[in-house]
Amino acid sequence: MTSNIKRVIILAPHTDDGEFGCGATIAKFISEGKDVYYAAFSLAEESVQPPFPKDILRTEVTAATKVLGISPSNLLLYKYRVRHFAHHRQEILEDLVQLNRRLEPDLVFMPSLHDLHQDHSTVAMEGLRAFKKTSILGYELPWNNLNFSTNCFIPFTEKELTVKIKALDCYNSQKGRNYAHEEFIRSLSVTRGTQIGARYAEVFEAVRWIIK
Repeated sequence: MTSNIKRVIILAPHTDDGEFGCGATIAKFISEGKDVYYAAFSLAEESVQPPFPKDILRTEVTAATKVLGISPSNLLLYKYRVRHFAHHRQEILEDLVQLNRRLEPDLVFMPSLHDLHQDHSTVAMEGLRAFKKTSILGYELPWNNLNFSTNCFIPFTEKELTVKIKALDCYNSQKGRNYAHEEFIRSLSVTRGTQIGARYAEVFEAVRWIIK
């Protein structure tokens, strides 16, 4: 079903959202030779706590996407203020429209349309507008999802799970979060895999799926 998918874009409101939501799938797709782009819309400098420098997330996302296998030229960083995306909705939409025109992706990953975080919600809604003629999958972030339809599963291997965990390990500034540890990441992968008779999986909401 994914053999005709050549180019993929990950829309991450903040650095690390893409790794949490679909890190193992990214690793799997790259191993299959797909061209994967990662667009992060905020470096969240206002949220970085001492002793880390304010620009630490630029360093961390660069390292994390390298671990995933994403080409440095395919890492696209924007500098919208964290928790202020709603004030820049039109500018974000225009950035997304330009991405669509330039890259013409076959598949877009973005936050769920039911994500409660205000920045995630903005990227999801504007992403749907910008990529409305493209297949779109909403990724799972359980700590933000009020509702989530588990209607698309992508299984993966131990190797790909290890890549996801190593990528997230690059975010030293974020390790205080209660979901940013290997036990949770691994257990969620096992849970989703069990639902489809696989060892591991990531789950997505099929926002739009176009069969060509």
